[in-house]
Amino acid sequence: LGLVPSNEAAASAGVVEAVRELVEQSVDLERLLAIAASAAPRPEPLAEPAPAGAPRGGPRLRVGIARDAAFGFYYTDDLEALAEAGAELVPIDTLRAERLPAIDALVIGGGFPETRMRELEENDALRHDLKRAIEAGLPVYAECGGLMYLARSIRWQGETAHMVGALPGDAVMHRRPVGRGYARLVGSGEAGWWPAGPQEGIPGHEFHYASLDNLPPKLNYAWHVLRGHGVDGARDGIILHNVLASFCHLRGAGENGWVRPFLAFARERCNLT
Repeated sequence: LGLVPSNEAAASAGVVEAVRELVEQSVDLERLLAIAASAAPRPEPLAEPAPAGAPRGGPRLRVGIARDAAFGFYYTDDLEALAEAGAELVPIDTLRAERLPAIDALVIGGGFPETRMRELEENDALRHDLKRAIEAGLPVYAECGGLMYLARSIRWQGETAHMVGALPGDAVMHRRPVGRGYARLVGSGEAGWWPAGPQEGIPGHEFHYASLDNLPPKLNYAWHVLRGHGVDGARDGIILHNVLASFCHLRGAGENGWVRPFLAFARERCNLT
């Protein structure tokens, strides 16, 4: 009958209740249901989609995607948008790969690097290779867990592990969320590929227990935070070399997404325009 011991059932019920409370606090459910009810059915494709990496209107760009037990938070349609824009997606296992593959740009999404921080630290060959590539100008877009990986270190549960060291800060995990819920960001104009504005902001979301400590006072940031926390409550999206690294998650597809401007920037860097 699929019965489970009472203690396991109680634990599962507790997890479900905690998730329910979190969703109620963080998600505008009435608005979400209204949007879902008003959405038109998704049309069937008229033809077979182009294979991942097939160029559409430009040369192929090889974009590394960190995908492993430490990094796995990606929207499927964002990855589809990358492929449809002519990017060849190259998966990278940050826990086991000894060197970066031949890539023109890199995306490091969200995840739980703190739970794999010893494995990430032990793979010092990849960490050092990535830092050298960043200092040489590799375009990188990193969100939340990706930002933490690019920092000098991660501190969690009383232990510290070395990370890539491409960003001048240290990620520290806290018992309570530092940033949680919907966010709204306005472009500062300081990023090489993200424009200033619009003044009403771009929607995003964040859910992180980490802060970034020991940052120098003078850094460039891609966004001003209208709603949310970001890096310091007022700004998000650290700009250094050709890296944009943020705590907030933005959609990549669509008019206000990061895919098109990021790929255009990477193409320009690689002289593929």
